[in-house]
Order: sequence, then C-alpha cells, then structure tokens
Amino acid sequence: MGVISFTVEFTTLVDTAEFFRAFVLDSHNLIPKLMPESVKSVHFVEGDGGVGSIKQTNYVCGDQVKYLKHRIDAIDEEALACKYSLIEGELLVDKLEFIAYDVKFEASDNGGCGCKITIDYHIKDGVQFNIEKIKNSSKDKAIELFKVIEKYLSENPLGYA
Repeated sequence: MGVISFTVEFTTLVDTAEFFRAFVLDSHNLIPKLMPESVKSVHFVEGDGGVGSIKQTNYVCGDQVKYLKHRIDAIDEEALACKYSLIEGELLVDKLEFIAYDVKFEASDNGGCGCKITIDYHIKDGVQFNIEKIKNSSKDKAIELFKVIEKYLSENPLGYA
C-alpha cells in the first residue's frame, strides 16, 4: 500500500474558534443547509460526534458519489484540531483503503485564522493514481467547502460565537 500526501491551506478573517466549531463540531448540521444542491443530509450512524463516531454524508441524486462515511479519529477543542478518516463510499471503491485528514486551525494576527489540512490517500497495492489530478480535485472541494462556511460565518457573525 502506498500513500499520497499533500496539504491544503486557507486563511480567513473569521475567528478561529468560531470557524472550528462550524467546520468541525457542527458540520453535520451546517453543511446540508449551506449546500442543499449537493448535500442531502449528514448524520451519525455510530456515536454522537465524539472520537470513534461515524458520520454519513448523503449526496443529492445524480452526483457521482451517493454517500461517504467518515470516522472521527481525534478532536482537540483546546488546540482547535481534529483528525478523521474517509472509510466508506464510492470514492474508495477498489483503489483506496481509506483517506486520512488532519485539520488544524491557528489564529492569525488580523483576528482571523488559518486552516491547514493534511490529506493522506492510502492506496491499495498495485493501483496507479494521477497524483496531480487527486491533489487538484481534493483542493478544489476543500476550497469550495471552506468558502461556503466562511461566507456563512461572515454574514452571520453570532452564529458560532
């Protein structure tokens, strides 16, 4: 098994703790509201949102992906960091064992925050991947999600304060 690893970084003027709460702790409620054209629902199929919980995201019919399941591997509310893994869904099929995400938020001097997401694709033996295509696709999806949450928090400053 091989691993393709890369990092995506973002910055925003939104408060660090506020963005962490929206992006990590309440994404199961927020994402379906903000992206109804692509995300039908998000719910926990195991656990209540803590470490070990499994969250299923169901996508609107017609998309390439019908659902994805993520396992929460670690949450550190003091350090504003989390780790989770994509463990089931069409993105894995016969090519990937799993995808691991390591997310960290840090305050910036301007009152906003920076977010660093390290993504590790754990590839099944013998499978070849176009690394640049994976990086670009993952970065595009991460940026889209980040921008949607950023816009919401900017327009609703008391939503996660």
